[in-house]
Order: sequence, then C-alpha cells, then structure tokens
Amino acid sequence: MRLVIQRVREASVTIEEKLYSAIGPGLLVLLGIHHDDGLPQIKWLIQKLVHLRIFSDEQGKMNRSVKDIEGEILVVSQFTLYGNCLNGRRPDFIQAAPPALAQALYQQFIEQLRQEIRVVKTGEFGAYMQVALVNDGPVTLLIESEKKEI
Repeated sequence: MRLVIQRVREASVTIEEKLYSAIGPGLLVLLGIHHDDGLPQIKWLIQKLVHLRIFSDEQGKMNRSVKDIEGEILVVSQFTLYGNCLNGRRPDFIQAAPPALAQALYQQFIEQLRQEIRVVKTGEFGAYMQVALVNDGPVTLLIESEKKEI
C-alpha cells in the first residue's frame, strides 16, 4: 500500500458537480492498493498515519499527530499510485490490486481508521472525482507499507 499524505487546512471531494465530502484541518490521504496487500499492511499503515507527528506544537516544531490535534481525515482511493511509467508513454497498472480486492481493502482501511480518528470521510471508490485541497505548509509525505519492485 502507498499513502500520499497531505497536511491540509481543508479538503473536499466533488462527484458529478456535487460536493460529496469535505474536511477541515487534518489530512488528505490518497490510498493506493497493491495486488499483494492485505490486513497486515492496513494495520501498520493506520498506526503510522494516526501517530505521524507532522502538526506544529507551540514552538512551531512538528511534534503533534492528527490524533493529538483531533484533526479530520479524508481518504481517497487512487489506483494510479501504482502506475508504472518506466516503459513507453502510457503507464501500466499491473501492480495495482484488481477492483474487487482493492474495494474490500479500501473499506477495511476506512473501518479501522474510524476506530482511531473521530472524523473520517471518503471519496467514492471507483468514481471520477475532483479533489480540492489547501495544503498546509505545504507538507506532503509518501509512505509505503513494503518495498515492491516496479
């Protein structure tokens, strides 16, 4: 699994020109699921995500987690995070999980994340979405549960 994590002041998902979900201060998480992923990756990533100290304390140092600040999280499934662009000009998505597996793991990720964070909102799995955000910092990080060959 790959997470692109963005510290945001706000973020939203629009589908078919209608606001689907929105958050205030917290994290926008783009979630890519590899075809070999499962529950162990979910558990590890959620603990890493909710305890990652990327919010400022009173001295301006990154010493607080999204859990510490009671921030919100918006999770958007994004299979293109496993796009391989090394050969040719069109990415291949061979490493991405097939839709049925990806959707099941995406739902498990959301369910487990909701056990840790009070406000968790999502995009719609498989939908064509517009994602808007105000990146705070900017702070953007990439976390991968395991190293996988491209």
